[in-house]
Amino acid sequence: MVHSIRVQPQASPTERVAAAFRRIAEVDRQEVWITLRAEDDVAAEAAAVEQRLAEGESLPLAGILVAVKDNIDVAGLPTTAACPEFAYTATVTASSIERLIAAGAIVLGKTNLDQFATGLVGTRSPYGAVRNAHYPELISGGSSSGSAVAVALGIVDIGIGTDTAGSGRVPAALHGIVGIKATLGVIPAHGVIPACADYDAVTVFATDLDRAVAAAAAMAGPEPRDPRSRNWPSDVHLAAPEALRLAIPRAEDLAALSAPYREAFNRTVTAVTGSGAATEEVDISALLDAARLLYDGAIVAERYAAVGKFLATAPAGADPTVSAIIDAARSTTGPGFAEDLETLARTRASAAALLADFHGLLLPTTTEHPSIAAVQADPLTINRRLGTYTNFCNLLDMAAVSVPGLPTVDGLPFGVMVVVPAFADQVAVDIAARIVGADTAATLVDRGTELAVFGAHLRGQPLHWQLTEIGARFAGEIRTTDAYRLTALDTVPPKPGLVRRGDGLGAPILGELFMVSDAGLGRFLAALPTPMALTSIELSDERSVIGFACTYDAAEAATDITSFGSWKAYLQRQN
Repeated sequence: MVHSIRVQPQASPTERVAAAFRRIAEVDRQEVWITLRAEDDVAAEAAAVEQRLAEGESLPLAGILVAVKDNIDVAGLPTTAACPEFAYTATVTASSIERLIAAGAIVLGKTNLDQFATGLVGTRSPYGAVRNAHYPELISGGSSSGSAVAVALGIVDIGIGTDTAGSGRVPAALHGIVGIKATLGVIPAHGVIPACADYDAVTVFATDLDRAVAAAAAMAGPEPRDPRSRNWPSDVHLAAPEALRLAIPRAEDLAALSAPYREAFNRTVTAVTGSGAATEEVDISALLDAARLLYDGAIVAERYAAVGKFLATAPAGADPTVSAIIDAARSTTGPGFAEDLETLARTRASAAALLADFHGLLLPTTTEHPSIAAVQADPLTINRRLGTYTNFCNLLDMAAVSVPGLPTVDGLPFGVMVVVPAFADQVAVDIAARIVGADTAATLVDRGTELAVFGAHLRGQPLHWQLTEIGARFAGEIRTTDAYRLTALDTVPPKPGLVRRGDGLGAPILGELFMVSDAGLGRFLAALPTPMALTSIELSDERSVIGFACTYDAAEAATDITSFGSWKAYLQRQN
């Protein structure tokens, strides 16, 4: 365990709004916001949320306050992308924000960013450099600077950002908060001003992992208005296993780290290993090489495709560093772009092979924590270095969760990042939860089927590995109705047979419930040995779930052990 993240106390929506505006006045950080909504308007929305609750509506994010990065549309508010001449008033809200609002969240305003989401520093904006929430002389990290700082200052519960090169993770690390960058397309990018359209992700900041996951889960799902949106696949893993194997970079792959960050990463890895995870060094140089393609390769042409023609008009509010980066993309060629795509395809395959025997890759989120003055003096070199470990994720179609690690020796926040293949987001969340010492991890993936088990697939039993292998998620203990009897079958390994005899003709039998993917359930059904079967099981709480049972004739020939109430109780008596 590294350390626990505090969960903020709950309050009513209207109380939250009043507290937020008091906090805004207290901290006096005008550079955080590009558009801050009027308090009366926000309070009216909070009152409407309270009315919805009073009418019995289920609102999982009731009263949660949200800061939205100002390259994401919110109807009725300006979208500037931190360039005044680019501004327009949005008429449609981005689908990700629509979903938050539908779940009861309330938008407080639009936040500052590195212009056109180009940068990892938070200083590239005509609306002012966004200072770090706790160390004003240091950078906040970008490009989602304002959203991260609004969370870190305790103004909002959730900050929404975007991430192409690391913008949803670097600011999290520099503030000691959580940053979730889901698999590309899982959270739709509808209503987002693109940076690199094929590699942009909508992201979440929060002070605690559960709240960040709840927001990400609310936003996730396919969106017809976003041609790149994606759904969870039928074989999605719904949990990380108990016995974790984590890849970590070799010493030479950590050369970009500052000395304090190197020491903090080593201590964090030691803490993670001490909590029971197995770690092994791997060569990530191919991933780091691929990361350079985002700016040094022809991929940067996607940035020009997004806003290059606009910046060519030389608007007065254009940031010179951003303009130079995007303008340079005009020199890219079609063959060069095709070559980069080939390189990325090969590297994706290499990365999959590299991490095939691991549940995740543990990395430092970023390399150092520079001052605003240092970045202004050298706006390119430091920014490039900050993205060393984040730039490759979207290029290689990987997901990542950044959480606080152990702080540096001088007390500054330090972040670590769990990186996983596409659609292994829940695995990353579960690993992150263990790193921060959370008792349980929130559920990000809403797809799956409940499966009841009563014997050899129970936790600690010889066939439980079959559930672990398909990423099944433990959902709690269960009992059947009194219509079932339990028998000890003569099989290898030993297993019980559950059979329904009729109401009152059996006894409640204790079992365990798991969530399994649709494809995982199909694998179980296809591989079931005689005399086992999957059927509907009636539970004592009046639910019916799919579960393991056996044929009537097999139960008749076996030893009745119903009186024990469970397979584990029977085994304990046998020993």
